[in-house]
Amino acid sequence: MKSAMPIIYTFQKEVILKIRPIIEESITDMFNKIVPIYIKVADLGCSSGPNTFITTSHIIDTIHGICQEEQLKFPELEVFLNDLPENDFNSVYKSVPSFYDRLKKEKGDIVQERWFIGGVAGSLYHRLFPTKSLHFVHSSYGIHWLSKVSH
Repeated sequence: MKSAMPIIYTFQKEVILKIRPIIEESITDMFNKIVPIYIKVADLGCSSGPNTFITTSHIIDTIHGICQEEQLKFPELEVFLNDLPENDFNSVYKSVPSFYDRLKKEKGDIVQERWFIGGVAGSLYHRLFPTKSLHFVHSSYGIHWLSKVSH
């Protein structure tokens, strides 16, 4: 019997790629309002498969492009990957070094040395971050599980 996982990853990737213009617009808007020296990002429901770093990579590409165009220093970037505690964060963490290596090849040491990653295991039904601690929050599939917005 054929596994459904590749189909799921393909569908997720298609959705992630379709929202790229929205991510670019949001980050550009943020840079138009402030020129950040650091940015904190959360990817809610990041998963643990081949799509884990697609959004993070696109966010880094967008910030890098803006910084090159505007001749700005690449800000420090802290990325929090979030998913349920049952997520295999070990596989996510094992894939970080290869992602760092790819960043270094594509963007040079400056991006790699200014990018930090962490994991936040927890449900979207509970508060995950302190007030006003994030600049950008992304969720492709996690947010649809929420039944209400809490403040």
